[in-house]
Amino acid sequence: MINSFELKNFGPIRQLACPTASHINLIIGGNGTGKTILLKALYTAMRTLEDYKRGNEPRSASEILSEKLYWTFEVDKIGDLVRKGADAPLFFQLTFKENLFSYEFGKDTNRTINHLENQVSPRESNSIFLPPKEILSLQSLILQSREQSKTFGFDDTYLDLARALRYFPTRGRNYAEFAQSRTSLKDIINGKIEYDRSSEIWQFKKGNQQFSIGVTAEGIKKISILDTLLENRYLDPDSIIFIDEPEAALHPTAISKFLDIVAMLAEKGIQFFMASHSYFVIKKLFLIAQKKDDLSISILSADEETWNTANLKEGLPDNPIIDESIRLYKEEVRLALE
Repeated sequence: MINSFELKNFGPIRQLACPTASHINLIIGGNGTGKTILLKALYTAMRTLEDYKRGNEPRSASEILSEKLYWTFEVDKIGDLVRKGADAPLFFQLTFKENLFSYEFGKDTNRTINHLENQVSPRESNSIFLPPKEILSLQSLILQSREQSKTFGFDDTYLDLARALRYFPTRGRNYAEFAQSRTSLKDIINGKIEYDRSSEIWQFKKGNQQFSIGVTAEGIKKISILDTLLENRYLDPDSIIFIDEPEAALHPTAISKFLDIVAMLAEKGIQFFMASHSYFVIKKLFLIAQKKDDLSISILSADEETWNTANLKEGLPDNPIIDESIRLYKEEVRLALE
């Protein structure tokens, strides 16, 4: 797992330190506080560690990271990621299996990172980023835009996911750890999404019926993406999954069941980082934390420029999202009693 991380002057994030990351890590806060940027910062670091020395990859870790930052954040130069008005460089650091990976650069940096330290061994497992919007219906467009046209529009989180979905299941037994999770995912959508190689399109199959991807509910497609990545073995028990707005396009009942599956996969080894605006997500993970003694769930909450960390086993922390939800509940009770 990622054990800890720290960011300074990274976009809107002035300073953030998480000394102990958990199996599941929830990031909450208002708009503009940097939740998605934090997810992408962690993701680009892990993808750098996974591409470095894989196969015949000739690039240095610094070269891989520079390209990953450029295409993930889609900036003119990576120096644009440095916090506006900061008098110090951007700094990023994480420990993975207790080994250090860190880098820093200033606002004038174009595409070359000169200060990078890596003590992490080459990694075989894959990380993946699941954005709020499903991409099955956009997969061919994303691949064409990036692989042929090489233009901004779909950042590397979308491209990496589109490529991962191109992997087809191979023969042989899949990871036993995923069997129950995949069964539960199929139960949520009451069907399965498959890629038709002859027509080169995704289809939703429910019993003997088939539906085109264009008329399939977005929530079904979103859940099917995770199931596909488990099925084609792009993910394994040592993978890390980053999810931006897990609640997007899902009915509350589906959200609850989906988070139960997240907890199930976390118990099997996968580490999760999720950013959310939803009190429903916070409350569900709090209840999971109370029920499962062996599963740690951390919450990182942003209040303007201040970041705080807490463990959900110890209760819900103070945060504007939680405070507003409690205020509305109290108002509802007051109106009911009048």
